[in-house]
Amino acid sequence: MSALPSAARGAPQHDPAWLGRLFWLGAALVVLWPLGVATEFRPWTLLSADNMKVTGQFLASFLPPAHSAEFLALVAREAWRTVAIATAGLVLALVLAVPLSLLAVRVLSVSALTGRMARGPFWLRQAVRWLLVVLRSVPELVWALVFVRVVGLGPTAGVLAIALTYGGMLGKVYAEILESGDPHATETLLRNGAGRGQALFYGLLPQNAAELTSYTVYRWECAIRSSVVLGFVGAGGLGQQMDNSMKMFNGGEVFTMLAVFVALVALADRVSAGLRRGLG
Repeated sequence: MSALPSAARGAPQHDPAWLGRLFWLGAALVVLWPLGVATEFRPWTLLSADNMKVTGQFLASFLPPAHSAEFLALVAREAWRTVAIATAGLVLALVLAVPLSLLAVRVLSVSALTGRMARGPFWLRQAVRWLLVVLRSVPELVWALVFVRVVGLGPTAGVLAIALTYGGMLGKVYAEILESGDPHATETLLRNGAGRGQALFYGLLPQNAAELTSYTVYRWECAIRSSVVLGFVGAGGLGQQMDNSMKMFNGGEVFTMLAVFVALVALADRVSAGLRRGLG
């Protein structure tokens, strides 16, 4: 009976790791402070009287929201076009990403089974990886600006911009997913005379299909958000219509389109979450 009060009296009265946490918090502040100075990050300026007045006027222009039947029909068409841009762009990205990711995967190389990949396949793999780096390094907004000049205003520029940037992203992640799995089954198939296609479909895909599909669905959700942003540079969809309304200082139309955009992203999030749960 006396051991319990003794143990209770010996219990620490404060977190024993507080000193370490305090050190790392101070180190983080030391690192972040020059970054804030370099970016002129001063959030308190948002609370100044002049800025609060401008913000209030901007928000007040949103009311009342535009809700005429003609305008709502226009928003519905542009929202559908936004989803179409994202979906078509992702499909083209898959057409680009799948073969590139397979070329970049080391585990499908027959010459690598001996321990060192042959010179030709090695340099081909490196070239493919650098191509994926280039594709995903250029933001889709920059690609959209390029394609707007090439093909003109409209959804085509948005589709092509998403296809190139997301092709690089998907190809890189697909290759990493395929190489992160257990290579034993794939290597066994290749060592016993199976072709690369058989090794892919019977060795790599069965263990990685759920993760590959989950990431693809997530990227479709991201593409919907990107397609709205691309509209501000003339790539069509809901973003382009929102840009037109902002230029005309029509806050009610902007508010309605923002509400539709939020609902669209929420719907895409629910669909992608449901698909990921189903795959899990």
